[in-house]
Amino acid sequence: MSALRALARRLGHRKWFAATMRLLVPADRLVGRLTKGRVVALGLVPSLVITTTGRRSGMPRRNPLLYVPDGNAYVVIGSNWGQRQQPAWSLNLLAQPAAEIDVRGRRIPVRAELIDGDERERLFTRLVAEWPAYRTYVVRAGGREIRVFRLLPADGPGPAA
Repeated sequence: MSALRALARRLGHRKWFAATMRLLVPADRLVGRLTKGRVVALGLVPSLVITTTGRRSGMPRRNPLLYVPDGNAYVVIGSNWGQRQQPAWSLNLLAQPAAEIDVRGRRIPVRAELIDGDERERLFTRLVAEWPAYRTYVVRAGGREIRVFRLLPADGPGPAA
């Protein structure tokens, strides 16, 4: 693990870090778009850019997200940096589960499924192993259940771990 990644994982629990990273999301979206998903989140964590359909506008909405591979699927989490409201992209996925991701330079159509129960706990544990601050975000979210989604490739194999 690089020193920069180790530092980010250690600082991820701090409120100021989450607030700063939220401010950098527009720049991260731009970098993701320019690199076709090859560079997202400064390369510090495995990341993808998801394109959802706006539930009210019908317009494409792009968001960089950390993911963990799970079989042929990509698992993402709606932590919203521990804020009390759900992230808009997760509301969009609930309204329209068909989406597209850019990951490692590939554009992949996916179908999202909201995960709950024991499977959610299993996947949440894997997400926390990648970004330990998710446990802090649960506390900060003030009782909001942080959504976990599995993104299944619509037409073929998923991630190569």
